[in-house]
Amino acid sequence: MKNKNLKKIVGKLHLWLGLPSGIIVFIIAITGCLYAFQQEISNYTEDYRFVKEENNLFLPPSQLLPIAQRELPKKNIHALKYNGKNEAVEAIFYHYQPTYYYTTYLNPYTGNVLKTVNNETGFFHFILDGHFYLWLPQDIGQVVVAVATLIFLLLIISGFILWYPKNKSAAKQRFSFNWKKGMKWKRKNYDMHNVTGFYVLSIALIFAITGLVWGFQWFAYSYYTILGGEKSLLYIEPISQQASDTKSKLVPLDAIWLKMIKEYPKAESIEIHPPETDSAAIAANANDNKSTYHTADYRYFDQYTLQEIEVNHLWGRIKNDKIADRLFKMNYDIHTGGIFGLAGKIFAFLISLLIASLPVTGTLIWWGRKKKNRRQCQ
Repeated sequence: MKNKNLKKIVGKLHLWLGLPSGIIVFIIAITGCLYAFQQEISNYTEDYRFVKEENNLFLPPSQLLPIAQRELPKKNIHALKYNGKNEAVEAIFYHYQPTYYYTTYLNPYTGNVLKTVNNETGFFHFILDGHFYLWLPQDIGQVVVAVATLIFLLLIISGFILWYPKNKSAAKQRFSFNWKKGMKWKRKNYDMHNVTGFYVLSIALIFAITGLVWGFQWFAYSYYTILGGEKSLLYIEPISQQASDTKSKLVPLDAIWLKMIKEYPKAESIEIHPPETDSAAIAANANDNKSTYHTADYRYFDQYTLQEIEVNHLWGRIKNDKIADRLFKMNYDIHTGGIFGLAGKIFAFLISLLIASLPVTGTLIWWGRKKKNRRQCQ
């Protein structure tokens, strides 16, 4: 009786939480599916991202930055990203308030401008905006998505309690589709919801947890602390000690760029961030696998002395990372499946598609029962 009453209460909770949040979970899952192969599709369709490999050396930042700046003279260059020998250099223009995000693609050998793209337009930006904000204003949409993700986490837990079979006989119907000829669609739909829910449960749990890391600051700090993390999650820009004989910032940028090339000979991408103020540091990072984010090594240098500056926040040297730091940095790559390469993305795509089916089959179960109750009352 206790188990029966518990399942009845959990069933009501599952229903009341699932109905209002179902459409949001569906949108988040579908947009996640559509965004899964954004990088691969962009590489295939956007030919301006690539150049013909030459025997010449890449142009240094001091030569490429003025060329990029002429494209958008009133915008701030956030970073210059060098990629492979047959890829364009990306001059990234980014600012939070007022918000803008552009990329100018440059030939690394000649400095020719290949294209300037507004990253806040286009199909994939539309999809990502839906995934993060449901196409609502960011301040509102972010909260709605975060709350819906938290509810989805509760639905996963409550769904498992409802799925858990009471005996061995019932267990046979929980792991596979035992559809007999002539079986009604309601029963098939019920099995679709139960069996699919069980098999995606563990991955859905990972999606929910990694999604909540972005959704709520308190969740991110709690998650990181439980993992054993001790660093600050707040990015604090290192300070350069301003010298009396201030020199051009372009020569130091070239020096740091050459240093990064020398120390990371296998890097697939090297990113240099020009200091935006007289007291800011030069930030740089190198990534041996640019398809993932957790593999990037972040470093900071005094813009006057070029001495390296150590940081106490998470976005520092990989060699200083503990297990908790590494796991937290993997959050995006785990969420997208990118941590396992293309195979991981395909798997994440398929799981997201199955997750998107759960609100549909769940709503149909509710609708079928509602119609049945109406007939009984007549």
